[in-house]
Amino acid sequence: MVDLEQEKNWLQQSREGDHAAFEHLIRSYQIMIHSVTYRMTGSLADAEDLTQETFIRAFQQLASYRGEAKFSSWLCRVAMNACLNWRQREARRAEVHRQWAGETFPNDLPEESADAADEHSRNVQAALNRLPAKQRAAMILTVYEEMNHAEAARALGCSEATVSWRVFAARGKLRRWLKPAWRGSPGR
Repeated sequence: MVDLEQEKNWLQQSREGDHAAFEHLIRSYQIMIHSVTYRMTGSLADAEDLTQETFIRAFQQLASYRGEAKFSSWLCRVAMNACLNWRQREARRAEVHRQWAGETFPNDLPEESADAADEHSRNVQAALNRLPAKQRAAMILTVYEEMNHAEAARALGCSEATVSWRVFAARGKLRRWLKPAWRGSPGR
């Protein structure tokens, strides 16, 4: 847990160009941001790149942080925007590759399963990857990052009602997609 007074000092020093102070902020939130980017991409390599991109953007946009929300929420929003932009770039890249190959595939990006050995974890990650990016983001922030809907709404730049709807829709899809996998599991 980050001491809020110390965080305020680091933020002020970072705004004044102190890279060492910003490095403290990176260390404080690196695991959280990596977790968010990994769950958004399902790829360790992409998550590492997006984590780095998030902190670069955060440093560049630090003047826009007004302190109305927690710094962690603001930082999650920067990460989510980086992930959504990444997803759009990947979709465009995949479409170009399909056109070049002269093949027709579903419009979804190829699913990437988690590196975890557990099959259930791989199935869940694959199902998360199938969700539309905005629904996935809402699920990751509310379920995995344990934000309430108000915090998630601030991080995503939308209303609480929109977050609630996205979570509801995502849960329904995950239930449908994972039900066949769970049927085969012992004790389910």
